[in-house]
Amino acid sequence: MVIAIIGILMAISVPFYKDMVNPSRIAAEMNLMVGTLQYARAEAIKQGQPITVCISLNGTTCSTTGTNWDRGWIVFSDTNANAVVNTGEGLLKVQAAFMSSDTFVAGNNVRSITFNREGFALGLPANPVTIKLHDAANTSKWSRCLAISLVGQMTTQKAGTGSCT
Repeated sequence: MVIAIIGILMAISVPFYKDMVNPSRIAAEMNLMVGTLQYARAEAIKQGQPITVCISLNGTTCSTTGTNWDRGWIVFSDTNANAVVNTGEGLLKVQAAFMSSDTFVAGNNVRSITFNREGFALGLPANPVTIKLHDAANTSKWSRCLAISLVGQMTTQKAGTGSCT
């Protein structure tokens, strides 16, 4: 009888648990990316030189394939603004891959974002570039988008609002 009651309680509580945990995890992952980009932009202005954020699978170099930011990224001083870690260009921050199965994918094949000394985003192919964050099940109610404009402005949206689909 006790096992039956526990089973019923579990069946009722698990969906509610997901509704509590998933939004918090998604918000934390989005805030991590926004914070990283704001940090890079502020450093570019402070240092007076380009700072790049790029996808990195190993924490030391930029990835040349894929647009999945959930694999991890690095921030580095990019004195020649070529989105490649060259000799003498120091790493400022390393973010490891997400522990979850969430996907964080950029549109327009964006693998890196470079901010110049005025805080503008260099070389973005569209205005704005959107990076979409989805949970593992691609549930639209938890999806979020981060839009980055050429002037370095960043906005986040929930799925179904603005340009976030």
